Amino acid sequence: MADLSEIIHILPSMKSGDDLLSSMEVLPEYDESIRSNEAPVRLMALSDLYSIYVPSNMSLEIYSKMYLALLRSLQKKGTKLAVQQKNQNHKAVIQQEYSGIMGGSDSFTIIGASGIGKSSAISRAITLITENRVIEVENPYTKIIPCICVQCPFDSSVKGLLLEILRKVDEMIESKYYQNALRARTTTDMLIGSVSQVALNHIGLLVVDEIQNVCNSKNGKSLVGMLTQLINNSGISICMVGTPESAVFFEQAVQLARRSLGLRYDVMEYGTDFVRFCEIVFSYQYVKQRTEITDGIMEWLYEHTSGNISVVVSLIHDAQEIAILNGKEVLNLESLNEAYQKRLSMLHGFIHIEQKKQTSKTKRKASVVNVKISAEEKSSGELSSSEFTITDLVATAKDENKDVVQLLKEHMPVVEVAI
Repeated sequence: MADLSEIIHILPSMKSGDDLLSSMEVLPEYDESIRSNEAPVRLMALSDLYSIYVPSNMSLEIYSKMYLALLRSLQKKGTKLAVQQKNQNHKAVIQQEYSGIMGGSDSFTIIGASGIGKSSAISRAITLITENRVIEVENPYTKIIPCICVQCPFDSSVKGLLLEILRKVDEMIESKYYQNALRARTTTDMLIGSVSQVALNHIGLLVVDEIQNVCNSKNGKSLVGMLTQLINNSGISICMVGTPESAVFFEQAVQLARRSLGLRYDVMEYGTDFVRFCEIVFSYQYVKQRTEITDGIMEWLYEHTSGNISVVVSLIHDAQEIAILNGKEVLNLESLNEAYQKRLSMLHGFIHIEQKKQTSKTKRKASVVNVKISAEEKSSGELSSSEFTITDLVATAKDENKDVVQLLKEHMPVVEVAI
């Protein structure tokens, strides 16, 4: 056990570069001989695909952000301000007098599309930073949980989230804060003071997942306000994790926006990271006939997943499962397409929406030079080379029974591509 003033030296040293990449990577053991086993054995082993974790640039940034946030939070433990804040939190519970001495703006967000690996990256980062252990301090004696992960309630209940934080603390250090709060039928106002005190004593970093639940709830702003008060009264760092719709919520007002500065990510682009990820996942084959991944398969995977890595894993998993069950025993484009049509039908609309958005943008760009056309030109069916719109060209083609492509060629360069 260590002194509270030296608590930051207990954390493992911060990793970076190739050392961090190799530490975050998770590759389950794989033996080629399993492909000759019975079908039930191979189907059970196939679930190892979901255990694969290949770190990307996003993983490195999340690790660094969380490590530094935890470090700042632990530095405040045991200081004079922390002792003063404990006294104020006691008054908050007993006398309902709120006063944030610690203050700070140690909240940040990790916002990204669903399925890109945010939660997995956070889980791997926490494992490396905390080594899955509770820190015990001797002077004064206390137990500190480096990181606690909770989920934002679906109805954004302030009391529900506060109780969940207490329950998680009890689970980690075998305390009875949650039971005592229920027994005393504590009000929400009193709970804020209690949780602030518990966080000050026992929590380093608080991660609130599924924060997008605040967007469609009348309690959304109240919950974010409670988290802000928790930061001010405890000095801990709070990380809010959610999908892009939560960014729209936080941008509504300055007081919300300044509390949500952080990291934003989109689906993976087609490049080195995506290719490497596909090669690794594709190498875990449990069908009898082994095949090698090709550029065509990788391009097909990107087109049919929009770069969402969780969908890539599901697609390769289900393709092998179907191939084993129907006896074809090969992982190729045919089995991948069968899995896409049968198992991922619920995602087709989302992938098509992406394609439609891109197409509509292209059309708008092509028709930027929209100029009014005179009635004479419309009636004659002849359009000036400098004054035309795509809509009028289509109308003219219908009226005159002409090929619209030929009309387009008369007014702009057109390249025909065979599909």
